[in-house]
Amino acid sequence: MTAPLRFALVGCGVIGQVHARSIAALGGRARLVLTVDAVADRAEKLAADYGAAHSTSVAQALAGEDVDAVAVCTPSGLHAETTIAALDAGKHVVVEKPLDVTVAAVQRVEAARLRAGRTVTVISQHRFDPASQLVHRAVRAGELGRLTSGVASIAWWRSQDYYDSGDWRGTWRLDGGGALMNQGIHTVDLLVWLLGEPVEVFGATGCLAHRGIEVEDTAVATIRFASGALGIVHGTTAAYPGLTARLQVHGDRGSAIIDNDELTYFHAAAPDGSAAAPAYGASGTGADGNQAAQLLPRVTQAAGAGSDPTALSEAHVDQYRDFVDAVAQGRPPLVTVADAGRTLAVVRAIYDSALTGAPVSLTSTNPTPV
Repeated sequence: MTAPLRFALVGCGVIGQVHARSIAALGGRARLVLTVDAVADRAEKLAADYGAAHSTSVAQALAGEDVDAVAVCTPSGLHAETTIAALDAGKHVVVEKPLDVTVAAVQRVEAARLRAGRTVTVISQHRFDPASQLVHRAVRAGELGRLTSGVASIAWWRSQDYYDSGDWRGTWRLDGGGALMNQGIHTVDLLVWLLGEPVEVFGATGCLAHRGIEVEDTAVATIRFASGALGIVHGTTAAYPGLTARLQVHGDRGSAIIDNDELTYFHAAAPDGSAAAPAYGASGTGADGNQAAQLLPRVTQAAGAGSDPTALSEAHVDQYRDFVDAVAQGRPPLVTVADAGRTLAVVRAIYDSALTGAPVSLTSTNPTPV
């Protein structure tokens, strides 16, 4: 593909600005040609920053022959509607997380994708972090042995002003959930990506530090995976002043910890059980067997990219680069509708379990088995 992939961006709020910067960061490989928002001034301002046209009409954007792909940055509960319309108009689509707020919506998007024969990806940029990539390779190579457990914990703070800033925030219909669906879904996604097929969820939720919202600001859950591994999920936007997103993965031959997108601990036993270096080229360990320093020398992540929704990390750009490559090469992107659907099904199952007080089986509810 020699010509740049031409994007229309639907939804010019905070996260829309991150998408616009990601597109621009690809240089000649992608170009923002149109911004769309129900608030005309917002669309016009963002368009002016990138030399794009602007509109308040999604239909007009989808009808344009000068648009190859659409970035969907509307409220979560409108994602599927806009994505399906874009696919039916023959466009490729990048969707901000989550794919939508219900499992049924995921099924509709997948049907539209198959019907259109176009490429769809859902933003899960932390799969592209160097630390996540390294741990994923280690898991797939068997470096950690049989996986036994994992912990996904996000302890953030969102003020009352955050929830009051938009009438869609904190609603089931448009936000789809709270601390898990909106903030913690990235860390849940990594846990599922690494530990495999989830089969049962048992969860509890509460709204403990905010008022006037329908959804949770605190949630905990356990997950049983098809392999037998067990996972713990903890997500909150009620942890003042806001701490880190942390992922732990443990196996019978090694462990890894990612904290705020950085690899802070890694240990993989040698075949003889000693603390020798794993296959990735590390030499030597710390006193506690930590091989992380040797595995990721001088790798620096974009600080705050997870906790600050306005921050642009290199991982955002990497996911857009993967999407453009996928379109050009006719291959699936790294994050597919199936991947996003599986993670969404886990979050929805936690909510269902919290409502009923009983475990929820995912074997019949997962819309897109992987």
